[in-house]
Amino acid sequence: MQSTFEKILKDGERKGYFRLHNDGAKIEYLPSGHKENLNDPEEKVRAEYYFDLIEKYGYPATRLGVEITVPRRTPSDRADIIVYKDDQHKHPYIVVECKKDGITDSEFTQAIEQSFGNANSIRAPFAGTVAGNTKRFFDVAGHAPTERVDNVIADIPISYGKVEEFRYKKSDPNWDLKPIDQEDLKRAFQKCHDTLWAGGKRAPTTAFDEFAKIIFVKIRDEKKGRRAGDPYDFQVKTHESVESVYKRINAIYLEAKKIDPEVFKEDLKIEPEELYSVVEHLQGISLDKTDLDTKGVAFEHFMEDFFKGKSGQFFTPRNIVSFAVKMMNIKNDDVVLDPACGSGGFLLHALDEVRRQADEYYPQEKEQPETGEHRRYWHDFAQNNLFGIEINDSIARVAKMNMIIHDDGHTNVIGHDALNDIEKMTAKNPGFARNRFDFIVTNPPFGATVKRSEHPYLEKFVLAQNGKKIRDNQKTEILFIERCIDFLKPETGKMAIVLPDGILTNSGMQYVRDFLMEYCQILGVVSLPQIAFMHFGAGVKSSIVFVRRKGTKEKLGRYKIFMAIAEHVGKDATGRTDKDELPAILKAYQEFHYAK
Repeated sequence: MQSTFEKILKDGERKGYFRLHNDGAKIEYLPSGHKENLNDPEEKVRAEYYFDLIEKYGYPATRLGVEITVPRRTPSDRADIIVYKDDQHKHPYIVVECKKDGITDSEFTQAIEQSFGNANSIRAPFAGTVAGNTKRFFDVAGHAPTERVDNVIADIPISYGKVEEFRYKKSDPNWDLKPIDQEDLKRAFQKCHDTLWAGGKRAPTTAFDEFAKIIFVKIRDEKKGRRAGDPYDFQVKTHESVESVYKRINAIYLEAKKIDPEVFKEDLKIEPEELYSVVEHLQGISLDKTDLDTKGVAFEHFMEDFFKGKSGQFFTPRNIVSFAVKMMNIKNDDVVLDPACGSGGFLLHALDEVRRQADEYYPQEKEQPETGEHRRYWHDFAQNNLFGIEINDSIARVAKMNMIIHDDGHTNVIGHDALNDIEKMTAKNPGFARNRFDFIVTNPPFGATVKRSEHPYLEKFVLAQNGKKIRDNQKTEILFIERCIDFLKPETGKMAIVLPDGILTNSGMQYVRDFLMEYCQILGVVSLPQIAFMHFGAGVKSSIVFVRRKGTKEKLGRYKIFMAIAEHVGKDATGRTDKDELPAILKAYQEFHYAK
């Protein structure tokens, strides 16, 4: 797929704004003839903004100067772009400093000073700094030389016109919010995290929590009803103070918190200056219009470090999650649960499967999937049939945010201990009930121990009994097997669960295997390599076990079990791309169980 930048280069060359040389390695700006190395990330930012100045802002290419030496400053100091009022380039109008996407907030501040110095030297009335999606512009002429707050403007004027109060407006052909490429979105998210992490002032998990709150506000603002031409609230307007931006964004958050109190229970815990910077990073992006896969991959990439054991959780590789879900053959009327949902990966892949079914069943609506039967098919499933439990409240909020970014389905994700009494969960949300779920897909926590002295509910588990005695403690992965069976529908409920191989092979675990086979039919076992989870913070040798819960009085004779060994699952131990045997195993499993 052609990226946004590749499209800009193609259109710019066709329209005569650029000329590309050396197979695209160099760019020549026209009509000036100035050439630069396009492999430089900073040059890509300049090329894109040069294109926008002509196309969106209406400035003639003949009045754009590139890499211009600035008088009365050091000979080596040059302005990246100058917009002139005249064809002779005697009357500077706007000075623009371009930096690569992803620079730090302090580097961005330094770049602002550079643009101000150049603008003051050549007496240009406007200055701006552009670093990818992060932009800030100033009215230089109308304020004191040292002013950096009261003279912020929403954007430079369009075609020498007036400065507008707001830049981003609904349905405006040039100034509506735009979808974004995956790599650009990753960088935008990372810039937000760096601002909120503040060089270590906050723990990464705390910074992530604040980031999730702001994303929540951003999405709500995009979805808010407004007429064509109305401005969005999630942006910095002309001559607006830091405190004013904070007040407006915080008001949206507090309103949303009242409507949906289970998503976020706490107030924003960041400084106004930090929120201001994050708004600048995100204000021109449309998360709502950005492709679901793009949002999903970017958000998962952003979460990856957070889930590498930093919260006692591990990130399940995307292809393993997808494989387990595909093996289940989930439909839109099935009720699906992950009782250890973490960031919500299994639930989201179940939703993706149902979306693909909607594409297949309603192809005429595929290009407009937000309407009609196509939307009802998957959205009703997301709203009513997806359930998740996560013991860590902070991570439960991350799961909710992940669902919201994927266009919802967060309603039935709760923060709770899945091993506690089911009745307590039912009281919290009636959807969580025994014998209810058609499918469970999960990767429960390994290695932790539940102590009877700390959790009296242990006494109620069959797998906590040792003869007539109750064990003093039991491993979480063993208890999750029983709890998942409790949730499954008798006779038809199916489960895919990741288990450490010790449960399947150690002689001391025979009682667990006996329990599993007493209550379930084993449909298949797929052994994963030792390195399957290593890149994601865990190295326990594991398998995915697929089962169907038997009926109350159901007796099974001898039956066949699908067995497979996956030696390669898409990445090696270092995280580098490797061949993936899971698609072939999926095909073999489907033929084993469903072939006539």
